Amino acid sequence: MKIAYIASYYPRECGIATFTEHLIKAMKCQETTPEVCVIAMNDEGQVYDYPPEVTFTVRQYHMQDYLDAASWVNDNGVDLVVVQHEFGIFGGESGIFLLPFLHKLKVPFITTFHTVLKAPSYLQKSIVREISRQAARVVVMSRLAISFLEDIYEVPAEKISFIPHGVPDFEKLTICTEVVPEALRERKVIFTFGLLSRNKGIETVINALPQVIERHPDVMYVVAGKTHPAVLRHAGEEYRNSLKQLGKDLGVEDHVMFLDEFLSENDLFAWLTCSQIYVTPYLSEAQITSGTLTYAMGAGAAVLSTPYWYARELLAEGRGRLFGFAQHEALGQLILSLFDEPAKLEALRTNALAYGRELQWSRMGGRYLQLAMKVRSTPRPKQLAPPMPDAAALPPLNLTHIRRLTDDTGIVQHAKYGIPNLKEGYCVDDNARALMMLLMAQQYRKGKEGPELLPVYLSFIHYMQTPEGNFRNFLSFSRQYLDEVGSEDSFGRTVWALGYLIRFAPNNSYREFAYELYHRSIQHFDALEHLRGRANTVIGVCHYLMQHPADEGMFHVLERLVLPMTDAWERNSTREWRWYEKSMTYDNGILPLALLHAAEVTGNERWREIALESLSFLENLTMVHGYFSPVGNNGWHCEGGACPVFDQQAIETMAMVLLYRQAHAVTGDATYLEKMVHCYQWFLGENVLRIPLYDHETHGCCDGLSAEGLNRNQGAESTLAYFISHLTVLNCCEALPKQEKPVRTTIISTNIISKIG
Repeated sequence: MKIAYIASYYPRECGIATFTEHLIKAMKCQETTPEVCVIAMNDEGQVYDYPPEVTFTVRQYHMQDYLDAASWVNDNGVDLVVVQHEFGIFGGESGIFLLPFLHKLKVPFITTFHTVLKAPSYLQKSIVREISRQAARVVVMSRLAISFLEDIYEVPAEKISFIPHGVPDFEKLTICTEVVPEALRERKVIFTFGLLSRNKGIETVINALPQVIERHPDVMYVVAGKTHPAVLRHAGEEYRNSLKQLGKDLGVEDHVMFLDEFLSENDLFAWLTCSQIYVTPYLSEAQITSGTLTYAMGAGAAVLSTPYWYARELLAEGRGRLFGFAQHEALGQLILSLFDEPAKLEALRTNALAYGRELQWSRMGGRYLQLAMKVRSTPRPKQLAPPMPDAAALPPLNLTHIRRLTDDTGIVQHAKYGIPNLKEGYCVDDNARALMMLLMAQQYRKGKEGPELLPVYLSFIHYMQTPEGNFRNFLSFSRQYLDEVGSEDSFGRTVWALGYLIRFAPNNSYREFAYELYHRSIQHFDALEHLRGRANTVIGVCHYLMQHPADEGMFHVLERLVLPMTDAWERNSTREWRWYEKSMTYDNGILPLALLHAAEVTGNERWREIALESLSFLENLTMVHGYFSPVGNNGWHCEGGACPVFDQQAIETMAMVLLYRQAHAVTGDATYLEKMVHCYQWFLGENVLRIPLYDHETHGCCDGLSAEGLNRNQGAESTLAYFISHLTVLNCCEALPKQEKPVRTTIISTNIISKIG
């Protein structure tokens, strides 16, 4: 069996690197020895002299490296991948770059979670859920972590394995006490080791020293470990220097010793052997495991600790003693009681040593190997292409966030996370989309949102129309116009919404109002210069014509709108570049969508042909990875150039969902509906970062995917794009003939199961 590990690795000085090195050595010592290779994570700007087992390196903030690493695994006979997960060692926000690596793997993987948070952010929770969903098994090192995974992250119990943190077999190590200064060997040594940062609480021990030294003047507190690299980059040795100054202020500087080095196993054991007490004075309970505490236990040290989660579990049943966070007086009394009564000190050491023998790496390595062999021998379930889902498999339709964004003026343009950002005011684009979305929702179900909100959105559009029939776009929160004339895009989207309302109005009053606004705007159609403004307007005209098919004059208007689009196609498309422009920018699907609508109402075969050819070209660019990945807005895709991945916007996905829906309407080809669903899944986590944008807690949609991760703001544009896409898929599912109705399945959403919402 060949196992690949992805983690930080020796000689990088961090706890995950040490853990991984020890785990590999432990698994190599088993009767069945697996072949080992390591994919080492490099922190920013660092290069290490790795041992031979490191066969691939990943730069933390370079996502392509993760994809290349997955390809390497798939092509080099690896049977299993073991992931050492800690948010901070992987790139992107909260380490999100790990997800594309895991998704691309063709072999099973096991993940060890070194951190399991009780109160994760939305993104952290989503990442842990997605890792757990894809993993064959997940491993944790404390019982509390199991309950967190089950209760907070909804990970099935049968997927979780408990394997404690291993410790070296200290009894087999060569003890070289010379590393400990001879002057200290006869003193009472209190010891702490690990990477230094402010949350380690070293000042608590230093503050406790005066009362201890008063009765035991031979005490020496030794702090071993370098400053954490991230702290060193941002704050230098500020924390270490503040600790030294504290010692001087308290008059105990001669009783505090700092070892600015990363200790080897042998040196660590020598210090633990020569120490009477080991202390972990961390300041927060939120630590689910601690390698330093486990090692001290394994060495048979008398351990004192603050009651963080892992310490409460590890030091139970008399294996150590606890004191309150930042409670230096309580710590001082605890140290004094042990120094004054050596029998108590020895009892702690004995209990710790006995328990530590059960945690030796040789035993833990055997448990990991057993798990690896079990995973390898278990057939992986076949991944079936998702069929058209039953409507019950989709997330429930919940317009809470839409209502939250809407006041008596209109729908607010932006949000900070899930909270309306009133400073940014309103725009006609979003109110037009909101009008259309609400009409779609009313076709699906009659709810109270329609009567309450439809007049708000339509009234806003009316307020933004100029006396000449054009439309302003932006309005401040105080209802002040912020432009005289809006963009062509906003004009076209408003015409689209009005045409849609004319076609699907719930009563004559709405239809007549929309008819009036629509006809006042027609005089501006011929002046449109940009393709997307024309395309949006074309769709609105087509909806109008579906309601008024006898309006011959409007067919001539439609032809004049479409002609510049087909001219652009003839002028710019080549055999290899089947597109309307020499670059693909934003909202690309809207161009073939408009031509398909025009072809539907006119029967023009040439328009249909151009639309389907450009759809095929767009599809080959955005659907080649097994998931939808729209052209990123961080630069455009120019003919002959590379296609930008980020920033991905929700309106791109909405356009593709609508495009595939219309392609099916025009051609009758059911494969277009499957592709429509595939694009919709972008919102639910089938995307380049493998993370859902739809937030089932707020019922809003995040604003996009960036190179760093998820844009957690949930503005009107993205949320409306989600719901328009959702309702499009929903209505397609409901419209299927009974004999074509699919079996209820939750395959549609790999990240948000159907019961939530």
